[in-house]
Amino acid sequence: MALHPAFSPGRAAVITGAASGIGLAAAKKCASLGMKVLLADWREDALEAARNKLVAETHRPEDIRSAALDVGDFDAVVELQRFAIAAFGEVALLMNNAATGGHGGLFEGHGNWTRILNANLWGVINGVQAFAPAMAAQSEPALIVNTGSKQGITCPPGDTAYNVSKAGVKVVTEALAHELRNRPGCKVSAHLLIPGFTFTGLTAAAGGKKPPGAWTAEQVVDFMLKGIEAGDFYILCPDNDVPRALDEKRMAWAMGDLIENRPALSRWHPDWKDKFAEFAKL
Repeated sequence: MALHPAFSPGRAAVITGAASGIGLAAAKKCASLGMKVLLADWREDALEAARNKLVAETHRPEDIRSAALDVGDFDAVVELQRFAIAAFGEVALLMNNAATGGHGGLFEGHGNWTRILNANLWGVINGVQAFAPAMAAQSEPALIVNTGSKQGITCPPGDTAYNVSKAGVKVVTEALAHELRNRPGCKVSAHLLIPGFTFTGLTAAAGGKKPPGAWTAEQVVDFMLKGIEAGDFYILCPDNDVPRALDEKRMAWAMGDLIENRPALSRWHPDWKDKFAEFAKL
């Protein structure tokens, strides 16, 4: 498989949320391709372990750097950008991947709302604002990948704070793509990564086994590379339980609520859930 020029030996990747899961899988892939990698995460112990693992695999300690920070802190992300340029001279790939979960019901958990929005949404906005202008001025092709979620599109009831954060990531990334493609001479493209059910290091660390329906983080990253090479903006990942066709039905129904003036979140409404089930048949 041919790869985008950003994934070339000697070029540099900055990946947030890189201590585990999709972020770590992306860092490993970039390092295996001969890229320089800056891993960013707020968990210092996990971050150090991830860096040590990549150094042991590549034997290139000068090319594998790490930085512990809160991506919700704009000043810290600006410092991350300065560190990347000082260390590597450029950024070929920015992957705004850091995210957190946790209950964020609509009428409760104000502290959780703040924590989730700071990491999941402000972390992406901060990354875009701190990195994108300088990347757009570079002469070489580059990429910005923001990790979204299907929950930010279909918005299932329950964890509203997470849905809001990931819906915001979608909007920000769409606006970023528009801005970049309208900048004369800009060679940076933006992409929205939308993972499916993914087994991450956090689940494994808790002693859980990979559910049969889940993809591995490595599968998600491989799918991402193929999507980027194909020029996809929306990189919509399936998994072992949910094919793309079912995702498309769910997303089409969600937009249909607006177009057809159905009740909000009608997929879960008692008067409409059977109609949705019929609509979603493959």
